[in-house]
Amino acid sequence: MAELAFPLASRLIGRVGSIASEEICLAWSVKADLQKLGRTMSTIRDVLLDAEEKQAHNKELRSWVRQLKDVFLDAEDLLDEFECEALQRQVVRGSDTTTKVRRFFSRSNPVAFRLRVGHEIKDIRERLHELKDDKNFADLRTVHHHPHLGEHVRENRNTTHSFVRASEVIGRETEKIKVVDLLMIQGDDRQGGDNGRNVSVIPLVGLGGLGKTTLAKLVYNDLRVVGSFDLRMWQHVSVDFDIHRLAKEILGSAVGTHISEGLSLDQLQEQLRDALKDKKFLLVLDDVWNEDRIKWSELRDLLVEGAKIGSKILVTTRNISVASIMGTVGTHINLEVLSFKDCFSLFVKCAFEEGQERQHPSLYEMGKDIVRKCGGVPLAVKTLGSQLYSKTDEHHWKLIRDSEIWELEREGAGHILPALRLSYNQLPFHLKQCLAYCSIFQKKYVQFDSTSLINHWMAHGILESSDHGKMELEDVGELYFRELWERSFFQNVKVYSFFYKFDMHDLIHDLVQSVTQGESFMVNSAWTKAVSENVRHLTILEIGQNVSTTLQKLNKVRTIAVDSCINIDESFLCTCISRFKYLRSLRLVNAFWKLLPSSIGSLRHLRSLDLTGNGRITELPNSICKLQSLQSLILGRCVNLEELPTDMGKLISLRYLELTTKQTSFPENGVGCLTSLRYLFLGECRNLTCLPRDTSYLASLHTLMIINCKQLDLVMENYQVIPLRLQKLGIIGVPRMVALPEWFQGATNTLQVLFIVDCENLEALPGWLTSFTSLRRVGLISCPKLLSFPEEMRRLTAVTKFEIVNCPGLERKCQSNTGEDWPTISHVPNVSFE
Repeated sequence: MAELAFPLASRLIGRVGSIASEEICLAWSVKADLQKLGRTMSTIRDVLLDAEEKQAHNKELRSWVRQLKDVFLDAEDLLDEFECEALQRQVVRGSDTTTKVRRFFSRSNPVAFRLRVGHEIKDIRERLHELKDDKNFADLRTVHHHPHLGEHVRENRNTTHSFVRASEVIGRETEKIKVVDLLMIQGDDRQGGDNGRNVSVIPLVGLGGLGKTTLAKLVYNDLRVVGSFDLRMWQHVSVDFDIHRLAKEILGSAVGTHISEGLSLDQLQEQLRDALKDKKFLLVLDDVWNEDRIKWSELRDLLVEGAKIGSKILVTTRNISVASIMGTVGTHINLEVLSFKDCFSLFVKCAFEEGQERQHPSLYEMGKDIVRKCGGVPLAVKTLGSQLYSKTDEHHWKLIRDSEIWELEREGAGHILPALRLSYNQLPFHLKQCLAYCSIFQKKYVQFDSTSLINHWMAHGILESSDHGKMELEDVGELYFRELWERSFFQNVKVYSFFYKFDMHDLIHDLVQSVTQGESFMVNSAWTKAVSENVRHLTILEIGQNVSTTLQKLNKVRTIAVDSCINIDESFLCTCISRFKYLRSLRLVNAFWKLLPSSIGSLRHLRSLDLTGNGRITELPNSICKLQSLQSLILGRCVNLEELPTDMGKLISLRYLELTTKQTSFPENGVGCLTSLRYLFLGECRNLTCLPRDTSYLASLHTLMIINCKQLDLVMENYQVIPLRLQKLGIIGVPRMVALPEWFQGATNTLQVLFIVDCENLEALPGWLTSFTSLRRVGLISCPKLLSFPEEMRRLTAVTKFEIVNCPGLERKCQSNTGEDWPTISHVPNVSFE
């Protein structure tokens, strides 16, 4: 789509100029070719904003833009070749003579490189000229880049503003009362009920975005409801109506503990019946899609046997047929669109600061027109309202009110998707690109984490922004994440100390799929649709013969994501390596291979490699150290990984390393030499006795997480305290730590988050900790020998949250107003013992 082609073109033009100006480009003799390519791109880029405005009702123009985008993406692959080459030459300069000779005879020697890229530059220029000669280009005019379309506007507001809460309550009071009244009825409300059973099922039906789940939550937490049931359980169902999984998770919710994976369905149903027997319970089954009556009957039989009269099951679903299969109350409750009055009240709360709407009468009246176009859908109202929050420029409001995008129709989305699409169109370009990448997420996926998302944004080069000066890419990514969250494109966001968990509404998912049509695909064994040869991102849900056939037809793929590799063998990986030379991101979770093929070293563009949960892999090929572009390497839960390659230090771009290993120590010239490293996660390294002896990596590290490394000694002998950039530190399950090691003092001016958990022998916090004036959050959990704080803790004035859990002596001394150490932390706004 044009709104993605324009920022891509702008980014590429900047990169062409940068590469062409580098001295090494003269040696390769490609400067003139690159400059010509840049001029051609600039000519086309200037009309793309006009194309964006006109393509909505012009199918041929949409096709032209899509072809243009494909050429730009191929050009990006080409420009990445220059960066890959420069990185590899940087490593070779420090290598021995044998390596240099071998390098000369490789496909990347200067002569071969010049011939290869020269041919590719010529091909791209010819394709661009062909598109420039097209009649669609002749009909376009130059449109200058308006600030409101691409300028990064930073909004100073808290994400817990009332507009987040408003959508949970406005306009649903009548429906809430109706549902609560049904829940209060003892037994079924029709004669005989469900064959005389004691459990009634109440379906709540409505289109996506109308607030079914929100209403269910309001009912679930209503005081009358809480007081009327012995047991309340909440279960998100989604598309996968797996009886075994649902029984296990409902049982876990009923008893309040994690249920063992090894239980059979017979064992589960026996325990579930015992847990529900003689209890009046409320179970919410949220987001049900199952239309198989037999499957529902099997689950229902597990729930109703022996239940106390008055027990209820509240079901939310989009599908009336699902309601007819499951319901027992005679009819379902249909959630209608909100009234204009309620929608406008919600819009005002989202779009204006409290009480300020009357100070902007023209915007207030325009808001009414915008709300009318939302069709009574709370999600659309909330999204557009939050997009306009605190903006007082009438031109910006008119763009939304008068945009032709409202007249577009999208199959299966009614009037909602156009409303959300308009919200997307009003995003700054950098956020459009980031949101569009989320098309790789599986629909109905439970939750994602921000760290993984930001790593993928980096892998695809969409965080390279000069707007943020010297900010690290990871910090820019977090800023972008929060901006998308504030604009309601992410939901159910949970804030953790080191990252966020979140999910996306189905309608937002539909939106990003429509934006990236032809570039992102999710395939499984039942996939029958044709896949464009220009597809760039593949999420593979299940392997089958048709998937293998599909892969053989593609060669431009940049992302391969497989979250369950149970049915995938090594031949699949070999196919990916041989066909997708521009692969940037490779995610293979829970694979079962002992070794990776050495050919993985040929993926010179690879920036993110995720092998989480490979319980059989014992080593990595040393060829992996040829991946000089690699930024993120995730080896978490690789419990049998015996050693790392000897040349790890050659991964000069590596910023993120997550590692589980059986090693007792790190070899020299390895992890300790990774001077680009920003995030280091050591988890379940049960034999590891020390951190890398070479401490070069510490100077650049921002986040250090150490979890369940039972033999690890954090003390570094003969270490001189030097300034560190460490911002977040988590130490969990390190019993050999008696005190914080001295080298942490280097983070005096930077550390913001400190969590120490399950360190059973930690006896005291050092006095020098009171000089960490940037510290904002502290967590001390399950450290029983920790009995007191150092003096002068009041100097930590930046701390906003202090958590003290399962540290009996310390908890006693820090009780509000009574504990002897309470005065040292009484200035902290939030002190928690839970």
